[in-house]
Amino acid sequence: MSVILKNMKEINSKNWLTPSNNRYSFQNVASLFPSIVLGKGDDQSSVLKKNLQPIETIEFDDLDGKKTIEEMLNTTFTDAFIVLKNDEIIFEEYLNKMGPESLHLMNSVTKSFVGMLAGILAENNELDPNKKVSFYIPEFINTAFAETTLQNALDMSAAVKFTEDYNDLLADFWYEAAVVGWRPDLLKKETPENLFQFALSLKEIDQRDGERYYYQTVLTNVIAMAIERATGKRFQDLLEKFLWQKLGPEQDAVIVSDKTGFPYVGAGMSACARDLARFGLMLMHDGYYNEKQIVPASWIKSTRKGDDGYRKRFSDSDYSLLFPNGHYKNQVWVTDSDTMLCLGIYGQTIYINQRTGIVVVKFSSHPNPANNDLYVSSLLGIEAISSAI
Repeated sequence: MSVILKNMKEINSKNWLTPSNNRYSFQNVASLFPSIVLGKGDDQSSVLKKNLQPIETIEFDDLDGKKTIEEMLNTTFTDAFIVLKNDEIIFEEYLNKMGPESLHLMNSVTKSFVGMLAGILAENNELDPNKKVSFYIPEFINTAFAETTLQNALDMSAAVKFTEDYNDLLADFWYEAAVVGWRPDLLKKETPENLFQFALSLKEIDQRDGERYYYQTVLTNVIAMAIERATGKRFQDLLEKFLWQKLGPEQDAVIVSDKTGFPYVGAGMSACARDLARFGLMLMHDGYYNEKQIVPASWIKSTRKGDDGYRKRFSDSDYSLLFPNGHYKNQVWVTDSDTMLCLGIYGQTIYINQRTGIVVVKFSSHPNPANNDLYVSSLLGIEAISSAI
């Protein structure tokens, strides 16, 4: 299926990632690829109060000189930008024909939802993060995941050999994405039919489990597979029941799926900006939101705290250049003891700072998947907001 724009330019699965096609396709992913729906439920959405402030004139030192927040939004291909202070929306702006009700591809922000659902299920004794993935999925005994624990997968420290250089158009990440139709040019006769078969095909390792931090999208999909085996329930049903609907969202969410209906939770979820703000507020309050404890507080506190092992693994990785004091745990980036990030390629961001009481959501459509300058510019602007207000 394709999306026909007002200028009659056709966007399809072959060209949807091409700049500037992605400025439109990221808001119409469910029209391009098979997807499943996370229903918002019958309850009224949770209230997001407003106390709007003129923050667009705040200045900060960007990589190329002084810049205002408004200039940052325009130069970083922003589609939606929401800032909350003490649970109130103080700034909300939509660009590129997006609106409050519009869904937008989250890319790897999706992973953080998986990490938080794992914490819920662990608290319910339905999942043990210390058990091996192969305990739940015996078929993985003869794969690269044979010795990988769920916690290894949650922390991106697994042994599997899987390349994730987004600017390398032949990286393993793109071959996995091809299974759900994102890169039809990579499809071959021997391409696995679904995400489970793709994971089964990975036999090589390039480290010991738990040895190094290395970000690999396939691990998030494997976590979801283990969750299904552990509970005997569809992943999307669990995510909808225990997390999505408890946030009191305004809109349904959608997740791209493979041919079997299994959701591509490594990168495939779309939602509206306000509902991501609700997720951010839930993280801000250590799992408590909408008058209920959604994710165990201990899970989020542990995520934020990490330990010296987490920080050492992270400092030895290339990502330490962006976050020198950071770590990664339970599918969430942590930049310091107060600040968590949920990040996705092409500029998707949730920023949560417990010290300042700030939550920021940014949807973007960068021309390239991993442009560090655009990420740094956005984060410098967000940090300036956090400090100024």
